[in-house]
Amino acid sequence: MCGITGFIQYKGGSPEDLARRCQSMADTIVHRGPDADGVWVDPSFPLALGHRRLSIIDLSNAGAQPMESASGRYVLSFNGEIYNFSRLRQEPELLNYPFRGHSDTEVILAAVQHLGVHKAVSKLAGMFALALWDREEQCLWLARDGVGKKPLYYGWCGNSFLFGSELKALRQHPDFENDLDRDALGQYLQYGWVSQPNSIYRQVRKLPPGSLLKLTKDCQPWAAQPTNFWSAKSVAEQGDKHQFGGSYKESINQLDAVLHEAVGDRMVADVELGALLSGGVDSSMIVALMQKMSDRPVKTFSIGFWEEKYNEAEYASAVAKHLKTEHHEIYVTPDQALDVVEQLPQIYDEPFADSSQIPTYLVCKLAREQLKVVLTGDGGDEQMAGYRRYNTCLSQWQGLRQVPKAARSLLHPLTSAAGRASWNWAERYAQEGQTVPRWTRKLGKASQRSCNWAANSPQQMLANKFTKCLSVDQFVTGAANPATPLTDPSYWADVQDPLLAMLHFDYIGYLPDDILVKVDRASMAVGLEARAPLLDHRVLEFAWSLPRGYLTDGNTGKRVLRDLLARYVPRSLIDRPKRGFNVPVKEWLVGPLRDWVEDLISEQTLKEQGIFDPKSIRDAWHQHLYGWANHSELMWSVLMFQAWWKAQSTDG
Repeated sequence: MCGITGFIQYKGGSPEDLARRCQSMADTIVHRGPDADGVWVDPSFPLALGHRRLSIIDLSNAGAQPMESASGRYVLSFNGEIYNFSRLRQEPELLNYPFRGHSDTEVILAAVQHLGVHKAVSKLAGMFALALWDREEQCLWLARDGVGKKPLYYGWCGNSFLFGSELKALRQHPDFENDLDRDALGQYLQYGWVSQPNSIYRQVRKLPPGSLLKLTKDCQPWAAQPTNFWSAKSVAEQGDKHQFGGSYKESINQLDAVLHEAVGDRMVADVELGALLSGGVDSSMIVALMQKMSDRPVKTFSIGFWEEKYNEAEYASAVAKHLKTEHHEIYVTPDQALDVVEQLPQIYDEPFADSSQIPTYLVCKLAREQLKVVLTGDGGDEQMAGYRRYNTCLSQWQGLRQVPKAARSLLHPLTSAAGRASWNWAERYAQEGQTVPRWTRKLGKASQRSCNWAANSPQQMLANKFTKCLSVDQFVTGAANPATPLTDPSYWADVQDPLLAMLHFDYIGYLPDDILVKVDRASMAVGLEARAPLLDHRVLEFAWSLPRGYLTDGNTGKRVLRDLLARYVPRSLIDRPKRGFNVPVKEWLVGPLRDWVEDLISEQTLKEQGIFDPKSIRDAWHQHLYGWANHSELMWSVLMFQAWWKAQSTDG
């Protein structure tokens, strides 16, 4: 696990200047790779590759990067882990390659040399973002793993093409352009994350998961477009057409076998590894299999809160005790959690508003005190229908389809208008210090849900579950809706089963842009590698081929995974409602964080900034403050942007 960066600087410069510039970019992401670094510059072309290394496999200098192929044709800067590298190394085409070490990096170079870039990348099973320079053709390849576990930003700024694992590396280059993308900002306020392929900057994009980008030496800005080498959409459509035909018991046995392989592959390392354990189904399943395959107690880590309704540490402790792991936990006070808030703009590097980023960072920090690598349970919900919202949306979608579209088109604006009117009434009471009438709050909730009347697909219904504001221009004047996996149906799988349609929608949206961003930045901020066995392509292909009844009973999801886990952990330890990794943001905003909130969104600050509509932001804050509506997620999004903006302005 590492960090990568680099550039093509078409205006040129001496190799020494390019190396110094690339080194300064790599230094900004030292947290991703604190063990070693390296820079490589092509003496005949203005390209530089930078690397920061977190040594996990082949700790010797034979694993150092950027790494040249044996022929000298290719140079690679690679971030991630390839779990099938040992098997690839034994393939006939690679048997005669003169390997110098035993790293997965060298296997990638060998595969590229003998199979070509596209075929080689399509064979990689793991998490990765890579930059490969072909010295013979003088072209640069960028690639990102299928689910988007590892980040990769790129963009054309001035006379340079820049790329890197994090935006802070790109910002270090003197050609970087920091023009804000207002469309991306509007979409961020709607959902809480900036959805790929966009970034918060107009001149920078995220490489989509499962894609390759090729830049030739004379490539014009934005002329090259990403092409897919793997597609979750194809997996969903194949699963819909060719469902698993075995019995339910056979599906449990098959899942057991697939998960054994996925976990076993991710336990290969030249350093000790452990696991993050929440006590939920997914992480408990991973730890159970790890412990089964380990000859000593697995180190597990969890975090607890003193507020009972947010605390899951007791469940994790019970699972750890049953599995006989070496368990470590910390209970976090509100002050400790709030201390992290100031660090979030630096850690996440782009506006990001999933408040569980706080406990995720803290538990990663706890684990890093003892280990470099942990396994996690990420991915189970999106592959096996674990979120309650799936069954809720299925029920609502069935009911919505019974209402004529003409009637729905009228209900949406009428309900929205009623909500706005009810706030005008409620505001009068609040300003006079009186309790806000209950009927106004009910109308407010109805208006927030009014977008469901306009939904034309289960994917749109699911997107509405994330929506924190009615439209992208509600708070960002002039913003338009960008084409992303959340808004553009061309991204969506063409399947008959609405549940599978929603699973795929989350897999290409919420999972890579929220869950995986949260875990990657939190773990890499402390130099910790997080591996997710449930995101193995074999697990996905199997899960999405299962009949709906194998995944959910209509009320509870992950049916097959729960029944498999029952072979390892008593049901009494895991059969409980899903709670999530939450923090008390609603209470914090009106309590210990209130002064911070007022400072970041004061009317004067908003007017001087010139980004948001001050009245809309202040109305939303007052609605939350006076109890008319719970805008904790919306306000957290606004505040995370404001904190990020303030940090960038200070750095700049």
